[in-house]
Amino acid sequence: MEPALWVLAVAIGLPFVAAALTPLLSRVVGERVGYFGAAVATVSFGLVLTQVGTEGTVATPWIPSHDVALRFHVDGLALLFGLLASGIGVLIFAYAATYMHGMPDLGRFYMALLAFMGSILGVAFAADLVVLFLFWELTSVTSFVLIGYHTEDASSRYSARMAMVITVGGGLCLLVGLLVLAVAAELAGVGAFDLAAILENGDAVRAVMEENGLFVPALVLVTVAAAAKSAQVPLYFWLPGAMVAPTPVSAFLHSATMVKVGVYALGRVRPLFHGPEWTALVATLGMLTMAVGAILAVLASDIKELLAYSTASHLGLMIAAFGFQTHYGPEAGAFHLFNHALFKAALFLVAGIVAHEAGSRQIDELGGLRRGLPVTAAITAVATLSMAGLPPFSGFYSKEILFEAAWETAQAGGGLAWLYPATAVFASIFTVLYSLRFLWLFLGEKPGELGTVHRAPFLLVAPPAVLAVGVAFVSLLPDTAIGFIVDDAASAAALEPVEINAKIPTKLSGPVAMSIVTIGAGFAAFPYYSEIRAVLTRIHGATRQVHPVTVYNGVLGATDRTSTAVSAHVHTGQIRTYVWWLLASTCALAVAGYASTATGLPTPTSAETPVAMILVLGVAVLAAIAVSIAESHVTGVLTLGILGFMVAIFYILASGPDLALTQLVVETLLLLIFLLVIEELPAFYGELERGKVVRDAALSVLVGATAFVSVLYAAPAADSGLTETAEKYVSAAVPEGGGTNVVNVILTDFRAFDTLGESIVIVIAALSVLVLLTMRDRGETQ
Repeated sequence: MEPALWVLAVAIGLPFVAAALTPLLSRVVGERVGYFGAAVATVSFGLVLTQVGTEGTVATPWIPSHDVALRFHVDGLALLFGLLASGIGVLIFAYAATYMHGMPDLGRFYMALLAFMGSILGVAFAADLVVLFLFWELTSVTSFVLIGYHTEDASSRYSARMAMVITVGGGLCLLVGLLVLAVAAELAGVGAFDLAAILENGDAVRAVMEENGLFVPALVLVTVAAAAKSAQVPLYFWLPGAMVAPTPVSAFLHSATMVKVGVYALGRVRPLFHGPEWTALVATLGMLTMAVGAILAVLASDIKELLAYSTASHLGLMIAAFGFQTHYGPEAGAFHLFNHALFKAALFLVAGIVAHEAGSRQIDELGGLRRGLPVTAAITAVATLSMAGLPPFSGFYSKEILFEAAWETAQAGGGLAWLYPATAVFASIFTVLYSLRFLWLFLGEKPGELGTVHRAPFLLVAPPAVLAVGVAFVSLLPDTAIGFIVDDAASAAALEPVEINAKIPTKLSGPVAMSIVTIGAGFAAFPYYSEIRAVLTRIHGATRQVHPVTVYNGVLGATDRTSTAVSAHVHTGQIRTYVWWLLASTCALAVAGYASTATGLPTPTSAETPVAMILVLGVAVLAAIAVSIAESHVTGVLTLGILGFMVAIFYILASGPDLALTQLVVETLLLLIFLLVIEELPAFYGELERGKVVRDAALSVLVGATAFVSVLYAAPAADSGLTETAEKYVSAAVPEGGGTNVVNVILTDFRAFDTLGESIVIVIAALSVLVLLTMRDRGETQ
């Protein structure tokens, strides 16, 4: 059955409409606006739910001239991600309505949260490269607002900026990668921006990329973008910093939805890039992150920090799963994406309850919480045991399938491929360790300095309780959850339909042995948790100089210092300096454009030049030389006028009366303005430094050379006349430019350098006026 366009459009668009109304509504209903968000999320969830069982692509035109459309594709993977985003969104909004009591700027908070949910839904169903990129970047923008919610807090601003720099930087990599895909798709005759068509014709698109040497660059660019969004090594460091955001934000953005966008993207393009290069890059990256994140989670001293590093580790598990070539890979990736969203969102909400009721998030200051928070303790037990991957909880099934994928890959590859199962076991031992430590907050002894812990309000406990019930349901009846959506999601990321089997193993095998070692070593090491943590702390301290945060701060510091130094050289207040940098930058942009698009320097076309034109141009050259050596303003302006009038005559001889008229008007106005201000100007130029003269001379040569090359590129070919060139512009302007005015399209799309040059002239004139008005008393050399 085909999906319904209007259903998807409403499900995605409704959160954005509600976000626009939220600030006004918050003034009317106050803090209850959170329930409005929950209602919107419920409607979106219900609409997405109606599409279960459908599959296909629907579209409505957006930019027809470039085949860009609002395309939405529905399959198991899109539905799984969309249902998680909207379904967990219902619980997050309901939780936030109580948790955010008394907080400021709730209108802004819920507006950003609604827009974020709409962005995630857009990413889930987008089937157009342009639309996918726009929604991808919207997730970064909205998360920046949410992470920086406490605007008065320096750490909040720092963390929000860090998240923005990393995720938007990854977004730029995604943009380039998508453009590579678009070019390859167009060459393959598939359609430049239709992602669904690109994936359906993956062999043809892949062949084009390999023939043109674009396959590996596209793979690396998409992987870097996913790694930035999903907190993979070495770009994981923004995720723990983002924990300064309110707990509902942490639960929604950084455990259940946003950080899984990268995982989802890799799962989506897996059929296109599937192969040995894919496994070598993606599976290795995921396994490395799985191990590093688990170790850092054991090192954590804050419960939200522990969960943040744990999230990075589990994201590594999912990415590694999608990286394996065996069919177990997408099974493990899709199933763990589902399981992790349930148990990790529940644990983040539990962390908020603990901080709310105990007044602390420090692990060493908490213990014995089961007495004051018995229901929360039960929720934590279900969620942490699933996170640890202990049977018969849901996390065990998906991790066991990952072990199957790693083991099968090692058997097929041999040699270094055995590092995959070894790393998986190593990381999973630490996963058991930190999971038990989080559970021990409730089962351990209560510290003497910890005061009375009261039971949490029902509206705080209900959302994580619903998630815990979901975890328990999947643990008891995994085949039901798999059959509902997970099987279809795994099949969408695989090369063929797959069927997931989740059961407690009854026979000894390699993957079963991996699970036995993981659980046994984890429980055996837990009594020595403090000693292990102390050793890891010393190792971590010794490597602090190469820590990603240290590198990030160093790069930002160097950028700031460079910016200050450049500013000191550029913003001197002298018009000569401003014009120099402006013209040099313009020439650099023009030359870079030629170098990236042209095959070589064009040769001048041979044509007979009338004697009159030669004489006029000769006088113009002499006038230009006279301007450069003039000793007074009067001489300089007069010779400049001669140059201008010679150019006007040249336009007349070249059958360009409109240009000639414009040139004459400009020269006449210049002379009139000069006569008006001549009494305010000094009689002669001041002495110039030799260095400035050399610099200006070099710039003049650069500008002249750039203009000369531009004329060569703009000139018609020797075998085509001006009429043919004009006809080409006119015939292609409207269909290719997408406009309705031929002249405007030619100027802005085909002859954009004309417009750029005119803009430069206007900017220089504005700078001249500004300097004359504000610095007229600064001497003769200005």
